[in-house]
Amino acid sequence: MSSSASAQPRPLSLGVIFLTLYIDLIGFSIIFPLVPDILQHYLGVEGSTGVLGGLVNFTEHIAQMLGKDRNFAAVLLGGALSSIYALLQFVFAPYWGAKSDQRGRRHVLLMTVAGTAASYALWVFSGSFWLFVAARFLGGVFGGNISVATAAVADVTSRQERAKAMGLVGAAFGLGLVTGPAIGAITAQWNLLDAHPQWAAWGLHPFSVPALFSLGLAVINFIWVRARFDETLQDENRTGRPAKLELKHPLRAIRDLPSPAVQRINCIGFTFALAFCAMEFSLTFLGADRFGFTAKQNGIMLGYLGVCSIITQGMIVRKLLKRQSETRVLKTGLILATVGFMFVGISPNVTVLYIGLGILALGAGFVNPATSGLISLYSADDEQGRALGIFRSLGSLARAITPVLAGVVFWVVSGTAVFGAAAALALGSWSLARTLPPPQP
Repeated sequence: MSSSASAQPRPLSLGVIFLTLYIDLIGFSIIFPLVPDILQHYLGVEGSTGVLGGLVNFTEHIAQMLGKDRNFAAVLLGGALSSIYALLQFVFAPYWGAKSDQRGRRHVLLMTVAGTAASYALWVFSGSFWLFVAARFLGGVFGGNISVATAAVADVTSRQERAKAMGLVGAAFGLGLVTGPAIGAITAQWNLLDAHPQWAAWGLHPFSVPALFSLGLAVINFIWVRARFDETLQDENRTGRPAKLELKHPLRAIRDLPSPAVQRINCIGFTFALAFCAMEFSLTFLGADRFGFTAKQNGIMLGYLGVCSIITQGMIVRKLLKRQSETRVLKTGLILATVGFMFVGISPNVTVLYIGLGILALGAGFVNPATSGLISLYSADDEQGRALGIFRSLGSLARAITPVLAGVVFWVVSGTAVFGAAAALALGSWSLARTLPPPQP
């Protein structure tokens, strides 16, 4: 560690980073509630004979083999599209993180925000399915903003304040993921083709308004970063090495990290991410299947989970970290999350479901800033971007693995099995966390 690790925070306000992340995550999550309708739109436009039709026929064949209906086929296809986006983030997040260690955070943020804006612009005019896929591909490539902004948080905070500041990252993440889908659902009510059907010749489609809204947010974000985001990485902490773009198995990527503590905390984060992503993907199916929830009731449930997460990461965990170490907060969070997964999985009624979700949100709200903070504290000043990029990329890999896998387990076995497996994974993470060393002051 360099002597600058304990230096006083630099002038850049955490509020600038918070707003940068928040704007970015709204644009990212706007599409979440729209995927089923988007797939139906392209099937209506392109029929069942093209490549999209072939993909749907393939997933329907799998659904029939498993004794399920066409709705399950749509779940599989939607999960596959989500997995592709997350897999691209897995590949590129370490690259952008390492690039920011070399060139600086501001430079890379401007590049990634501009690339994200380009992906939204392509989505606006994606009259065909493959243009839509290309837009998602481009968005996944440039989806390294979170790891770079998180590294900027590490740059501008003292070691004593690191994990507490990471709670702001989690709060921005939670707030963006709560408001983004709501904005997506609202903006999708306006179809430009209703008033101007001739615009279809330019590639506009029924979801161009959400795409335009996302594009506008990305442009605002670019202007905001350019105007207010001063460079946070000091010259003496830059690697000076060219960033290498390599696709590695996650276990190998962890093994190549210099610190055993960083390797272990990455394993803990990845294991917990598998559990949490399985919950995220399965929760609305559980609500509909077990309790007969409508889309509105599922939305209320997700909003409740998001609000609990925001309160935990934005307020509770920041105060707790003033009195407790990061490792203790992490272990407490993993135990709470294990209990929360179990409550949700066996919930006989809505009251128990909501109690379980509250406990789960509290536990996850402890885990996320604690793991991010420990990754940063265990890493050298010139490795912040790379280390946090690998950590975020493993989270993306978890999001790539779980949609299809959790969907299959949910529909073939049961929702209880999904949440039981998530509880087991969280408990396994706790077992790994028991012997974590305290970070060096």
